Amino acid sequence: MRGIEMKMSETLSKNMKLLDQNTLGGFGGVGEGMALQVTSKGKRILWIAHEGPPKNFSGVDVTDPKNTKVICQTELPHQNMRSNSLEVTGDILAVAYQVYELGLEPAGVELFDVSDPENPKSIGFHSTAGPNSRGVHCLWFVDGEYVHIASGAPDFTPRHPRDDQIYQIIDVRNPSKMEEVGRWWYPGTMEGDDAPPPKRIIPEPMDQLRGGDAFRLHNANIYPDHPDRAYLGYIDGGAFILDISDKSKPEIVSHWSPHNPYPGFTHTVLPLFDRGLLIVSDECIKDDGEDWPKLTWVIDARNEKNLVPISTLPLPPVEEFGHRGGRFGSHNLHENRPGPSFQSEEIIIGAFFNAGIRVYNLKNPYQPELIAYFVPPGPENSRVPAIQMNEVYVDENGIVYAGDRWAGGLYVMEMDI
Repeated sequence: MRGIEMKMSETLSKNMKLLDQNTLGGFGGVGEGMALQVTSKGKRILWIAHEGPPKNFSGVDVTDPKNTKVICQTELPHQNMRSNSLEVTGDILAVAYQVYELGLEPAGVELFDVSDPENPKSIGFHSTAGPNSRGVHCLWFVDGEYVHIASGAPDFTPRHPRDDQIYQIIDVRNPSKMEEVGRWWYPGTMEGDDAPPPKRIIPEPMDQLRGGDAFRLHNANIYPDHPDRAYLGYIDGGAFILDISDKSKPEIVSHWSPHNPYPGFTHTVLPLFDRGLLIVSDECIKDDGEDWPKLTWVIDARNEKNLVPISTLPLPPVEEFGHRGGRFGSHNLHENRPGPSFQSEEIIIGAFFNAGIRVYNLKNPYQPELIAYFVPPGPENSRVPAIQMNEVYVDENGIVYAGDRWAGGLYVMEMDI
């Protein structure tokens, strides 16, 4: 089913136009993974991770962005897991596997050869399963050599059950024999650490593995032109810059956190290298504005050992959006990754759940300006009445691909900025 016929009168938009919507064959719950492959024959395939079962990942031909077509859709090994995150480099697709109960398998990273996009072939699996592991929530793979993951490990025992996913560096140059070459975790979160455990920001019941109240890794961003630095969003632990020039011994360069008084869950740390800035998003994880404000911060990082917040990206009033349905606040950013990807140090594009996709001009970092947005109506069969834009990817031509968390699938847009 296509959603291009939806009532545009219900859409809020400025300087953005919908080109196509694809509900992915009725499996339109999109996770936090979108990656674009350009094949040897010139086809453009957008790989999409799903929010949860039964589907593993989908491949969508977006060569014509006004007429997208699902060409591949795979099944998860079982229903008690998810593949929330993926990346593609060349013809190699890396997929994250996270299970819903400690100790289940498969948990880890699987690599696929997608040179024939309609027929992905598994070429390697790295397990991170263990008695205290849920596997991999998020991964980063942009250089063809290393996958950077937020994961549990068979030999890692957290002091608190939600502090289970740590930073690990996996060498994938030999896909049939992937191996961990480095790791780092927030001091005090592992049993036996000399450091004391971190103070909880907003304590939650101990029987819930997912959710907030966590000192664990979410995103790790590492760029080939700055291979000695890792930029980590460590949820309630805030933002970290690590020196990974020796991958076996990552070391802290600097740390910044607004939590507390702000309510936690640092998600992404996006460096703007030429300008000495960081864009840091705090993910909204509660419906109906319960954890407002969840902001996206602009950080002066010219002195990377002294990170200073200088502004936030403006959002619409919580009084208008807080109770539209579902989550309202920051989440994923377009991350300037290598490959067929939009690159800018002035234009920032993000997914803000029920506030849709929003585009900012950062020419003046002290006064970010909203220059475009697209907020479609809530899709049919969603768990909530409003759109829940969960992920965003922008190609080198400025075409914006975004995904709804529950049902809307893929939205393809163009910007007029």
